[in-house]
Amino acid sequence: MLNKGPFNAAITAVGHYFPERIISNKYFEEYLDTSDEWIKTRTGIIERRRLDKDKPTSFMAVKAIEMLLKNRGIGIEEIDLIIVGTVTPDMIYPSTACVIQKEMGAKNAWGFDILAACSGFLFSLMTAVQFVQCGSHKKVIVVGADKMSAISNMEDRNTCILFGDAAGAVLLEPTEDKSYGVVDAILKIDGEGGKNLHQLGGGSLNPASHETVEKRMHYVYQDGKSVFKDAVKGMADVSYDIMVNNNLSSEQISFLVPHQANLRIITACAERMGISMDKVMVNINKYGNTTSGTIPTCISEYWHEGKLKKGDYIVLSSFGAGYTWGSILVRWAY
Repeated sequence: MLNKGPFNAAITAVGHYFPERIISNKYFEEYLDTSDEWIKTRTGIIERRRLDKDKPTSFMAVKAIEMLLKNRGIGIEEIDLIIVGTVTPDMIYPSTACVIQKEMGAKNAWGFDILAACSGFLFSLMTAVQFVQCGSHKKVIVVGADKMSAISNMEDRNTCILFGDAAGAVLLEPTEDKSYGVVDAILKIDGEGGKNLHQLGGGSLNPASHETVEKRMHYVYQDGKSVFKDAVKGMADVSYDIMVNNNLSSEQISFLVPHQANLRIITACAERMGISMDKVMVNINKYGNTTSGTIPTCISEYWHEGKLKKGDYIVLSSFGAGYTWGSILVRWAY
C-alpha cells in the first residue's frame, strides 16, 4: 500500500486525441512482405492512426488536455503542474511540457517530461501522485503522448506495423476520502533489457551524424521474441501481485487496463489474473501501440462510453524499453 500523506490522489477527468488519418494493414501489403491476416494474427492490430508530418507530439497532447478541461469544467489557469510521459518529445529541449504550457497559456503551471518508454504514463502518474498526496498541488495533469511514426522505420516490417500516434491525459486532484484514487503501485526497471528494445541514435552516446542516419540508429529497434517473452512475464506478474497485495480477487477487479503492445501479451496478463477478456480494456485493434498513450486513451474512451463507474477497481499495467514495467491500482472516484 502507498504511504499516503494528508490526501489521496484521485483521477477526476480524462481526455484523449487520435489523428484523423487511418493506416490499415492493407497499406503495408502494398510495399512490404506482410499481410493483413499475418498482422492481425500476430498482434491483434487492424489499423492505426498517423499524425501529419508537420505536427508534433505536443499538438496531440494539447487536444487531449482540451477535452479533459472541458469534461471537468475548468480553465487551464487552474492547473498547477503538467507532467508528460513521452519518447517522442517535440525536441530534446525545451521539454514538451514547456511547449504545452506555452501553447495553452497555462501561466500558473510548471512541468517536465518523463522518459520511460511504454511505461511513461505509469511512471508519470506515480510521480504526480506524490505532489497531490503531500498537499502541495491541487490540480495536476498527466499526459501520455507519442508520435511513433516519427521514429519508426517504415521499411522494417517487424516494427512499423506495430505503432500508432495518440495522446491521452488525466487530471489528478486531492481527496480526503482515501478509499478512492490511486491505491497502490509496483514499478520496476531492469537495464539489462535495453539491448532488446532501444533507439541508439540522438543522445550523447551517438549524437546525430551522417553515420547514425545511414545506420538508421534514430529508429526503434526491437528483438521481438525476447521482448514478447519478457513482457508477458513482467506485466502478468506485477498485475497479479498488485491484486494479491491488496487482498482483491479477480471478481473485484472491474477492469484491467494493459499497455496495448500485443493482444497475445494482453490475453496472457488477463489469464494470470483470472480475469475474462470482457473486463480488459482493449483498443490496440483500432490504434496499434501508441506507447505512452495506450493506457490513458483506453481509460478515456471507456469513461466516455459510460463503462467506468465510481468505486470500480482498475489495474493499470505496462511494459516497455529500459526495461521499464509496473502496475498501478486505482479505485475510480467519479
